[in-house]
Parts: sequence; C-alpha cells; structure tokens
Amino acid sequence: MPSDKKLLGDFGEDIACRYLKKRGYAIVARNVSCRMGEVDIVAQNRKCIVFVEVKLRKNADFAEAREFVTAVKQRRVITAAEYWLARHPADRQPRFDVVEIYAPEGLQTKKPEIHHIEDAYQL
Repeated sequence: MPSDKKLLGDFGEDIACRYLKKRGYAIVARNVSCRMGEVDIVAQNRKCIVFVEVKLRKNADFAEAREFVTAVKQRRVITAAEYWLARHPADRQPRFDVVEIYAPEGLQTKKPEIHHIEDAYQL
C-alpha cells in the first residue's frame, strides 16, 4: 500500500500534468531517475524540453513551496535531466521549471492553487 507521502506526490504530479497539458505542453516522461537524482515531469512545448520539479504544500505559512527546491535539489534534477538527455537527444532548448501547488485539504482539495515558475533555475 502506498504511503501518504507517495499518494500526495502522485496527486501533485497529476495536477501539474493536467495544468501543463492545458497550456499546450506534451508530457514526455514522469519520475525519471538515476543514481544521483530525479525529475518529476519531463514535458515539451514548441521551444523547450522542460524538466519540472513539482512541490505540493498545504499552504505557504512556513515558506513558499518553491523555496524547498534548494541548490542541492536543483543539482540533482539537473543531473537526472542530463542522464535523460543522454538517452533521449532533443532538438529543443532545455529549461528547468517549478510547479508549486497549494492543496489545503490534501487529497480532498477540489481547486488547488497552482503557480508555474518558468526557467526557475539554470545549468
């Protein structure tokens, strides 16, 4: 049986994928991992191949969700992105985005608040 953390993570990623699709992105892969890191979502639009880190929180009382994408986390995402690109060469410019989601009622949240931070960090 999946843990609460895994269920919430999947819930957040599902919301992020629906959000991105509505904005014209194609979802290429999810949960890409290598020994050194993981990318939640790989998506693409006409210009970019986008590596997306999804952060879900109940609220921003303690800190904004994006603040949890630390320099260490960024490095791990970049490493996993490099791993993915080595196996799936792309003709689009890579970009690193963060999708932060606020779901006050957790899995029961009907209308989560979503913020998409494009080009949140770079190589």
